[in-house]
Amino acid sequence: MTAVAGGSSQMGSHASEPLFLPALATAHSHAFQRAMRGAAQRRGLDARSDFWSWRGEMYRIANSLTPESIFDISLVAFRELRRAGVRTVGEFHYVHHQPGGAPYDDRTVLSDAVIRAARAAGLRIALLRVAYHRAGPGKPAEEGQRRFCDDRLDDVFRDVDTLRARHANDPGVRIGIAPHSVRAVPPSWLAPIAKYAADLHIPFHMHVAEQPREIDECKAETGKRPIELLADAGCLSTRFVAVHATHLEAHEAKLLGDARAFACICPTTERDLGDGLPDITALRNAGARLCTGVDSHVMTDPIEELRALETLERLRTLTRITHTPQAGTLAETLWNEGSIEGANACGFDDAGGQVVVDRDHPSLALVAEANLLDAIVFSASSAVIANVLDA
Repeated sequence: MTAVAGGSSQMGSHASEPLFLPALATAHSHAFQRAMRGAAQRRGLDARSDFWSWRGEMYRIANSLTPESIFDISLVAFRELRRAGVRTVGEFHYVHHQPGGAPYDDRTVLSDAVIRAARAAGLRIALLRVAYHRAGPGKPAEEGQRRFCDDRLDDVFRDVDTLRARHANDPGVRIGIAPHSVRAVPPSWLAPIAKYAADLHIPFHMHVAEQPREIDECKAETGKRPIELLADAGCLSTRFVAVHATHLEAHEAKLLGDARAFACICPTTERDLGDGLPDITALRNAGARLCTGVDSHVMTDPIEELRALETLERLRTLTRITHTPQAGTLAETLWNEGSIEGANACGFDDAGGQVVVDRDHPSLALVAEANLLDAIVFSASSAVIANVLDA
């Protein structure tokens, strides 16, 4: 089998010998939402069942968290990721303060708890400290959002500085910054955040165009679509990660591609929430870099996430195979996006290790040698991962 781009594979002559592939990455996670699994799968009495009704249940969980419980929940989430082959996680962390919004005496106590959980589970982590200020244009924070919010942008920067200093000696930790969305931060915050991230050369992530309502509100407030607004504010760069990018127009995909920015697609969460199907072909053709994220932890299978970059596009376009790479195979491209590219989006230069694939797993029986990676990517699950080896 040809080596996966950016990584390596080692194969022996006997089928029972293991296969080594670059360890996987999940560039977008909300670890505390692991506690919601199974809790938001029934239609409410008002017959409303969409992203916004799901968000209400998420707020309930978020407002129950303590420094102790966010560690415990995150540890469960991160151990499950590790077992599934993940070595690197991008944690989009927005629960900062006490219920009601008053800061803890140690302002970063919740962030530190999540970092400790990742390291205890054997993961590298990019803790992406979220900036959150409002419920939407002209709307103050709702009750369920108050512990996410800061009144001043300087407080956000202060917390990032604290986290960077506190974890500077741990090579398995990166600290980045993440304005939550164009809904949650005012337009005036975007350029200063972009400059801050550029000056420190840190990861810069943001939810972008996940919901049509978000786009409508952005246009009403600024006269621009979200990616247009971000481009004008200087946000787009090789360190920028547009999470979801579900409802982009072609010129917005080109703006991401021209900047060599990332689009982080979160297929299992996006299908769970009914978000819609992103135009992966437009993103690829524009030159945007792709990676994947577990997001809400509705299920944990990073192979399912990376596979969906192709299979959901087949559903959207009614086409059997939607992408032919210039070099290597489609399976190699998808594995690279689910491993090396995801790690790069989190600020790491490599995959951080290897996964060991059990070649005797029943899902790989009868598979020809030349088709092994294709079978793993398109026909297997994370159950084929026997172990994760650190670099």
